[in-house]
Amino acid sequence: MAQPASASRNAVRDVVPKMIEVTENVLFGDIWERPELSKRDRSLIVTAVLVATYRPEQLRGHLQRALDNGLTKTEISEMITHVAFYAGWPASMSAAAIAKEVFEANP
Repeated sequence: MAQPASASRNAVRDVVPKMIEVTENVLFGDIWERPELSKRDRSLIVTAVLVATYRPEQLRGHLQRALDNGLTKTEISEMITHVAFYAGWPASMSAAAIAKEVFEANP
């Protein structure tokens, strides 16, 4: 099942159409739908990796997805704190600022 288009993917669709097709059909249409991990668990993994690898552009959307997939603000906060010890303080501090924005948009 393909993932519906998003504004961020549509913004670059004409530049990398195949990449967007694979994102929607394979990543979100297949990988995210596999039953071996819940979407909640997948969101925890993805957000931790995005924090650890300092990917702020993608983190915002995935934090929103994580909340939508059932992670709590407390769990996300704890993940950011935990990752700081493995991936570095600056990456986690940047992630905390992004999380604050996402949390404020989701009272």
